[in-house]
Amino acid sequence: MSRRRRAEKREILPDAKFGDVVVSKFINSVMLHGKKSTAERIVYGALDLMESRAGNDPVRSFHEALDNVKPHLEVRSRRVGGATYQVPMDVRADRAQALAFRWLIQNARGRSENTMVERLSGELLDAANNRGGAVKKREDTHRMADANRAFSHYRW
Repeated sequence: MSRRRRAEKREILPDAKFGDVVVSKFINSVMLHGKKSTAERIVYGALDLMESRAGNDPVRSFHEALDNVKPHLEVRSRRVGGATYQVPMDVRADRAQALAFRWLIQNARGRSENTMVERLSGELLDAANNRGGAVKKREDTHRMADANRAFSHYRW
């Protein structure tokens, strides 16, 4: 981390199909090895498949899935007097979104469907319906923060 000044946030342009900045950020998170056209094809294909399966607006379903996966609390390690405590802390909005992206993509890659389009659409549909691996990860994170609530006075 730089000691000089805070790094400025880059402006991310909205995506071409839906005009949504969050979808554009998600495409950038799905992208591997700089292959943005492949990532766009995967995300747009998954959103189209979600629309055909669920029958409602895919961007709204995507945002619903994202809200169901975003964590509100997490534990951070804090060293106090030679002991390390897991201290529950609130999650900033940009970090919550980044964690939700990461968990959705990670669980989609771990699914057993044939193509990444099918895996991602299945994981997004599961997350929109409050089930699936990414939602379980959020619940585990919240459970761990709740279990360590006794150390919340070590917050900084």
